[in-house]
This record gives sequence, structure tokens and C-alpha cells, in this order.
Amino acid sequence: MADYHFVYKDVEGATTEWDDIQRRLGNLPPKPESFKPPPFAPKVDADEQPKSKEWLDAREPEELEELEDDLDDDRFLDQYRKMRLAELREAAKAARFGSILPITGSDFVHEVSQAPSDVWVVVFLYKDGIAECGLLQNCLEELTTRYPATKFVKIISTDCIPNYPDRNVPTILVYNNSAVKGTYVGLQKFGGKRCTPESVALALCQSDPVLNDGHGGSDSSRDNVIEGVRRKFIEKVVAQHEEREEEDSD
Repeated sequence: MADYHFVYKDVEGATTEWDDIQRRLGNLPPKPESFKPPPFAPKVDADEQPKSKEWLDAREPEELEELEDDLDDDRFLDQYRKMRLAELREAAKAARFGSILPITGSDFVHEVSQAPSDVWVVVFLYKDGIAECGLLQNCLEELTTRYPATKFVKIISTDCIPNYPDRNVPTILVYNNSAVKGTYVGLQKFGGKRCTPESVALALCQSDPVLNDGHGGSDSSRDNVIEGVRRKFIEKVVAQHEEREEEDSD
């Protein structure tokens, strides 16, 4: 007849008095923690959560459009949804450029002369292989991201003006409402070979609100742009000074 062995198991975590004595004496390792399952939390359905102003701020325009029927019962949130949707549409309208558009001579009339009257166009005349052109292009590329409501285009100088002398490039022409509002030959007006995006921005906005960040095109907007450029320039100078001090201390 086979032998049967039974192992008695007490409640999980229970110990004998002997084990407790041995643990106090350091002869046994500490008693392991009893397993406790995490508290039950029902899965939250995002669509069933109450809507709030912060929740609406995180939505894309398409999502805000779809919420029109859902917020009819909450007048405040529905009004806020409409306001938020208008803000997003206005921002998208303002940020219609944001980069330098390469054009050819045949594109000039359509892209520059026929641009809407509320759009300022900065035309960059350049030639490949000329260091000054590369330096000015780097500055303009940074400005395009700061002022996406201003249109920037670039064109090879002789494609724009036949037989245009290489000694005159880079050249910037500023257009508005089909007319030339400014001409900048070379880098002298921008600070020479030490020009920066800030120095270019200040020169372009000296007499007209050329640069537009999308928040209006009035004189007050021009003043705000100039003030912002000056603040950015000061911040950059301070940062460079701090970097030099750190290098000297090392």
C-alpha cells in the first residue's frame, strides 16, 4: 500500500512562534511581505469623462468640430469650444508660410507682384558659392519660423534681373501691394559678415512692418516686433557672455 504525505499550509504570511524567535535572533531572513493585489479601478472611457476648458484646449480642430452636438447642454463649454476653434483657425491662417520658397523668373509675378495686399514679401537674390549669400540665407531661414505671416522667397540673381552683377549679391527686395518698399544690397545694412537674424530683422522693420508674426500688421505690431527682436538680441548677448565666462573658469 502506497504511502501518502500531506503538507499542511496555513494562511499565507502566517509563521510559527519558533520562526519568530529565530528571526529575532537573526537566524532566519525577514518574513516576506504578503501579496496584496492592487485595488480594483474600472477602466475610464475618455469619451464619458466630463468635458472641461483644459480638456478642450488639448483637442485638435477636427475634434472640436465633432463636439458641436455633445456640448449643446453646456452653454459655457460650447461657447468656449467656438472661441477655441476660431483661435486655431486664425493661427493656421497666419502661419501660411514659415519657410523660404525657391522661385524662378517665371514665378516672380505670381508669387511676388500678385501677392495679397496684406502680405509683405521678402525677396532674396543670391548666387551659389558666395559665402555672404549663405550667411544671409541662414539668418532669413530663422526669421521665417519666427514670422510665418511674412512671405520669404529666394531666386538666383540673374534669373530675377538679367546680367545682375555678382558683386551686388546678396540682395534683398521688399515688396508689398505690388510695389518695391525696400532694397538692401550686400550685408552692410545688416551688420556686415557679423550679421545675425536680429540685425536683419531690425533693418527690415526700420520704416515698415515687414515682419509679421500673425498677430496683426499695424504700426503697433511693428513696434512689438522690434521690441521682441531687441529682447532676443540682448538674451543672445547675455548667453554668449555667460558661455565665455564658463569657458574661462574651466
